[in-house]
Amino acid sequence: MDANQGSLENPFGMDEACRNCDDLCGPREHVVHGYGDVGGEFCFVAERPSAGADRTGVPFTGDAAGERLQRILGELGFARSPPDAAEPDLQNAFITYLTRCRHPERAPTDQEIRTCEPYLNAELRMINPEIIVPIGQRTLDALAIDYTMNRPGDVDVAEAHATTIRGRGFELVPMIALDEQTDEETRAFIDHFLENVFTRDYRQTKGRRSR
Repeated sequence: MDANQGSLENPFGMDEACRNCDDLCGPREHVVHGYGDVGGEFCFVAERPSAGADRTGVPFTGDAAGERLQRILGELGFARSPPDAAEPDLQNAFITYLTRCRHPERAPTDQEIRTCEPYLNAELRMINPEIIVPIGQRTLDALAIDYTMNRPGDVDVAEAHATTIRGRGFELVPMIALDEQTDEETRAFIDHFLENVFTRDYRQTKGRRSR
C-alpha cells in the first residue's frame, strides 16, 4: 500500500465504499478513513467518527468535539489552521479511528471494531508513529491488546489522561473522550505534551526521520 504524499485526506486510498458491516452501510453518510501527515510521528485515534465527521467525511471536523481536538493540535504545533477548519492543515500528525462508520443510535459492536481493525493496523504500520494518543476508554483498551503489556481494563483512561504509558516500539499518551473533557483536562493534556513529551527525546526505538 503506497501513500499519496500530496493528500491529507485518506492518503492510503482505502475503500470509501466499504460494505463489510451490513448494519452500518445504511445509517452512515461517509466512510471516514484517516487524515493527515503520512510521515507524522504522532497519531491520534478515537473510537468512531462523530456526527460531524460522519457528515463531512473528514475526521474530527464539523462539531464541538472536532474543534476541541483541532484546538489541541494547534496548540501543539500540529495544525496550521483554525479549530473549525473543514480540512485541517496538519503537519507531523495523523488522525484516525478504530471504526470508520457511524451508527447514529449506538456505539460500534466488538465485531465491527474487529472488522475495521485491518484499516487501522495498515495505517499504523505505514506511518510507524512514535507516539499514539488513544482517545477514550474503548480505544485505550483496543490498543492495549496489541501494543502494550496491559490488558483491556487494566488502565482507566480518566486516571491515565495526560500521562505516558510505554508501549512496544512507541508510547501511548491517553486522552479522555473529547465530548467528556473539561477545559481543565484539555489544558492538562496540552501541558503534559509540552512539558514531558516535547522536552525529551521520545524517539527511543528508531532514528530521526529526515523531513
